[in-house]
Amino acid sequence: MSKVTPMIRQYWDIKNEHEEKILFFRVGDFYEMFYEDAKIAARELEIVLTSRETGKDNHVPLAGFPFHAASSYISRLIEKGYKVAICDQVEDAKSAKGLVKRGVTRIITPGTVLDDNLLTDISNNYLCSIYIVQEGIGLAVIDVSTGDFFITQFRGPHRYERLKDELMKYKPTECVYNSAGEEDKTLQKIFTILPEMLHSAYLDHCFHHSRAFETLTEQFNTVSLEGFGCSEFPLGVNAGGAVISYINDLHKSSLKHINNLSVYHPEDYMLIDGITRRNLELTQTIRTGKKKGALLGVLDKTTTSLGGRLIRKWLEQPLLDRDRIEERLEGVEEFIEKPFLREDLEDLLEETYDLERIISRINIGTANARDLIHLKNTLKTFPGVRNLLVQLDSSLFHELNRQFNSLEDLKKLIDNALVEEPPVYLKEGGLIKEGYDWELDEIREISRKGKSWIMELEKKERERTGIKSLKVTFNKVFGYFIEVTRANLSLVPEDYIRKQTLVNSERFVTPDLKEYEEKILGAQEKIQEKEYALFDQVRKKAASHTMEIQESARIIAILDCILNFAQVALENNYCRPIFTPEESIKIVDGRHPVVEKFLIDEIFVPNDTCLDSKESRLLIITGPNMAGKSTYMRQVALIALMAQIGSFVPAKEAALSLTDRIFARVGAADDLVGGQSTFMIEMNEVANILNNATSRSLIILDEIGRGTSTFDGMSIARAVMEYLHDERMIGAKTLFATHYHELTELADNLPGIKNYSMAVKEEGEDIVFLRKIIPERADRSYGIQVARLAGLPSLVVERASEALKELEKEKSEVYPANSVKEKEFKGYNPGEDLEDNLEDNLDEDVGEVLEKDVEETLKILLEDLKKMDPLNMTPLEALDKIFSMQDKIMNTSVEKGGNSRD
Repeated sequence: MSKVTPMIRQYWDIKNEHEEKILFFRVGDFYEMFYEDAKIAARELEIVLTSRETGKDNHVPLAGFPFHAASSYISRLIEKGYKVAICDQVEDAKSAKGLVKRGVTRIITPGTVLDDNLLTDISNNYLCSIYIVQEGIGLAVIDVSTGDFFITQFRGPHRYERLKDELMKYKPTECVYNSAGEEDKTLQKIFTILPEMLHSAYLDHCFHHSRAFETLTEQFNTVSLEGFGCSEFPLGVNAGGAVISYINDLHKSSLKHINNLSVYHPEDYMLIDGITRRNLELTQTIRTGKKKGALLGVLDKTTTSLGGRLIRKWLEQPLLDRDRIEERLEGVEEFIEKPFLREDLEDLLEETYDLERIISRINIGTANARDLIHLKNTLKTFPGVRNLLVQLDSSLFHELNRQFNSLEDLKKLIDNALVEEPPVYLKEGGLIKEGYDWELDEIREISRKGKSWIMELEKKERERTGIKSLKVTFNKVFGYFIEVTRANLSLVPEDYIRKQTLVNSERFVTPDLKEYEEKILGAQEKIQEKEYALFDQVRKKAASHTMEIQESARIIAILDCILNFAQVALENNYCRPIFTPEESIKIVDGRHPVVEKFLIDEIFVPNDTCLDSKESRLLIITGPNMAGKSTYMRQVALIALMAQIGSFVPAKEAALSLTDRIFARVGAADDLVGGQSTFMIEMNEVANILNNATSRSLIILDEIGRGTSTFDGMSIARAVMEYLHDERMIGAKTLFATHYHELTELADNLPGIKNYSMAVKEEGEDIVFLRKIIPERADRSYGIQVARLAGLPSLVVERASEALKELEKEKSEVYPANSVKEKEFKGYNPGEDLEDNLEDNLDEDVGEVLEKDVEETLKILLEDLKKMDPLNMTPLEALDKIFSMQDKIMNTSVEKGGNSRD
């Protein structure tokens, strides 16, 4: 290090404090990166990697770019998961003695960006903090760009599942946690589900309760956190205090726009786990990860960024409070009935800028003059918004009108102070209007007179010297000078002082010119300083209205969302849902809101749905693949969800009870990284449903048991179905699609189970999907016909048909009509006495076939059944017991020379 230059020593002093960040080191008009940072920047940003001599025989890697291009380069590094430290010159180079002082002025990470170029308008950019201890988990979620701040906590055996669900909901770009999280394998495994999220450990002492409490009370300028309802969430407080400390460490500036804290119970909203969010494609599609093709792509026609972010929140957190839902629905209906007000509001919203992010930048001190002009132009629409609210009758709009603040004084201040089209950079002048400040006007007059003098000097010197091409000009290096071409040098007067010689001309100064240069440049410098000071005063005045601006932004966002729901309902022919006290879902001519938008050559076929807690608690849905089973089941779930966010729904009529949770298990893929098979993933998801569903839940299950052998899969599917149906266990409203046609016989024995199928029309060897659900079971799967439709070679299809006939013949020979296997699924009814039921089957079927020692084995199994306590067993424990008993029967049969499959 002794051989390097003073500047490189300065670089290392700063870099050693920010080892894990890419350091942008300001050198003149460039940001430069050195050593390993330069190599990373060259690779990730595709810029030239060069080197700089920093001492005798010492060259260091170097990469750089002009300072005004920093934003785009920062954006690209942040997207790739890097942290960036901005090191600026913190003193004027002109007044510096020796090396210019430099220091880190900003640290930018994926979760703390504020620049509009680095953010997505219609989605929040969340940073989360996790405090993990043996007794539970605290979670804080914050969007620094908007000021949104939430905390919660989780205890009990399902705390990691709850944490995972919340992380899947918020999709933070960055996460910090206490050191215990580094060794927590479960937490680290959860992080693999969000591979794009940057996560790292943070200082443990910032998570300590006393420190976190102090950090939060200082942030909110309070003596306690009781007013925020934090007493029940001590672990959430620990996480919340730590995340504020983390942001303060990075920004080193005011965070006054973070002035509120929301404490929430996830159970206050409809719970939707990450698997269900994915399967229902709420905000992005499974295949592309894009908004288009997802429910959000259909529902979000908002005009403002504020509304775009809010509708996403509403979609991710459907309400359980009926009064709040009805308030939204009432507002939607009023906008539908008042088209002129709807049009007026849309016009006003088109003039609205992103107030939440503007006021955040204002508080942190990064807002420029254009941000304030955008704020002013938005405030200009407020009188029109107020006038519109007065004309609306719904209770929601009355409340919004009561809370709305027009901020007329702030609008006038900005209008009087700033020019309409200010420059981007704040310290180069041109920001403040004439007449706003008399002192600034005087300095400007001096500058103007000086510039007029310069123009007069050029005219006078041309006449005096006879040099018609003589110019008085200016550059930053030499200031003002007189330039004469080489052909006219003989005419130069003796009082000219040579300043610089060029190839084709020479430059001169005079004593008078240097004197006026000092006046002009001095005035210009004073103008720039004065304008920046005046601008900063206006910016601070705007910051003093932070809470009012945030409240107005919230109201604008709500209006945008309600208006949007009205427009979407009109465009797509949606109806207002009705909420009923009894547990039921009754839909007339329901449609899938996304699928119907993407059909080109056919019309979407609507379907009715009737689910309740008694006669139609569980619907078994059969039919061939591609017939529309999955679409039908998903549309029921989406209609229930849309109703509880306050949207009209795609149906002719819809009457629903409030749903506390939606579960949708409609397919899985192997987890190669986690080492889990399709079947294991499926069982994990089913276990989650059985352990968390209630009678108020809506459950969608598609093809349970496909990942194992036929009889195992059928047994599991049956056991799961019975458990869901049983009111003593869950009794939830369930749609259960299956290709196990034997399961349809449950509807004959269990009240509350109904059979439905997707209608199919046969035309010779082909089939036509009618897309209509009908109240009857399907008698076959039409797999070969579907294969033909999918385009399999005709030879393959023909061979499959032959093989199917052979298999069906073999089955009829091995299991003739009325055999034990045929009746295997007919005799069990959990509503009857299990022992009597099995003994009846024994008398009819088994006793005549099996030998005496097999009968003894069955008697032992009956004794085992008597000792079982089904009410205190988990579903998987019951399945394990069933498989164990099955093994005993199969092993006994094999020992006596039988076939274990018989």
